[in-house]
Amino acid sequence: MPSRYLNFRCSVPWLILLLILLLETLFLLRFLFSFPDVSDIYSPPSVSYPEFQDVNHMVIFGFGFFLMVLRRYGFSSTGFNFLLAVLGVQCCVLVEDLLVFLKAEQNGSGLKSLAKAVMSTTAVAISTGAVLGKANPLQLIVMTLVELIVFHVSRCINRTFLKVPDSLSLMHVHLFGAYFGLAVASRFPGAPPGLDKNRSTPQSELFSVLGSVFVWVFWPSFNSILAESKKEAVLNTFFALAVSAVTAFMLSALTSRDGKFRMPHIRSAVLAGGVTISYTAHSIQQPWIAMILGLLGSAITTLGSHCLQRCFNPALKLQDTSGVHFTFGLPAVLGAVAAVVLSVVRKGIDTQWSNLSSLGFTTFIDLAAFCQTISAALITGLITGFLLNTKLLKTVPVSKYFDDQFYWEFPHLSVGF
Repeated sequence: MPSRYLNFRCSVPWLILLLILLLETLFLLRFLFSFPDVSDIYSPPSVSYPEFQDVNHMVIFGFGFFLMVLRRYGFSSTGFNFLLAVLGVQCCVLVEDLLVFLKAEQNGSGLKSLAKAVMSTTAVAISTGAVLGKANPLQLIVMTLVELIVFHVSRCINRTFLKVPDSLSLMHVHLFGAYFGLAVASRFPGAPPGLDKNRSTPQSELFSVLGSVFVWVFWPSFNSILAESKKEAVLNTFFALAVSAVTAFMLSALTSRDGKFRMPHIRSAVLAGGVTISYTAHSIQQPWIAMILGLLGSAITTLGSHCLQRCFNPALKLQDTSGVHFTFGLPAVLGAVAAVVLSVVRKGIDTQWSNLSSLGFTTFIDLAAFCQTISAALITGLITGFLLNTKLLKTVPVSKYFDDQFYWEFPHLSVGF
């Protein structure tokens, strides 16, 4: 194997150093030329530290362990997720400051801005799951920067032209991350049939389910941290998650040949309720609606895993390593449709169905926001996929897919041990 494939010393450390110098310089300019708003000093912050801590745990611990599904890719799954998260948060803060400077976004308090940055990096964690084991650190860093910039631009379009609330536009993170990652993954060659490193073991599945449990526990804070009705958002998210977890166990036993539970079903479907309810958690007044959405989200995840892996993915020659399409993509689409339907019903009841033209325009705007998000994710994801597979970014040979030893040092495997 050529040495240029086996050593990233001349690329990854220098790219990280360049990013650190650039980020630190921009942060220095940010604090030198920006002044806090007086209202932010004397008013209590809208985001508390416990809420921010929950979201931070969800991104670092939850997704870090959730991605440990491959038997020989545990170091890279957790390590690269942590690296991309901390780089992505700094990038998000600076991009948001740039939008504030351009008058495209309203200024917010420091902790609120940081919380939105951490939530935005969820898109990167989801997209990483689609290309898990195929993209090298250099490619992942470039993908992170491009994805977060495009995601903020997409949110800005939704807020400016389609008048989507800021907190609701951030809930597109699951939709954007899933389809951006799938578009990028479509540009990577598939693993050969004889390569068995892309499978899991009981130990790796156990760690991955542990990550799902972390995400499950902290998801109510994720959905409620920016919501005006925090109590309703927490309650609805918990009910949706609880029903999706119960449904996951039920459908796992029903769809298995021998009637036993399957850990991949549990790992993915227990999270479907949190994704599906993310758009409407703050506005639902009856908990039974949240429970129905959790049930439907879990069902579409469990049943979709069979259809996508056996029919859809082979036809498109797409390898979704950790199943982000049926774990986050399909439940996000279901949640988007549910948000439109509930919005139409709620506004129709309020106006007694007397102003159908206004109701139709509102529906069109809601659908346009979701379509714009998916379109931006797919188009820019395809372009990013082509960019990542250039020789400049040192494409990983297929034989080295899904292998920690390509990136990490294993002293016990070295000569002399």
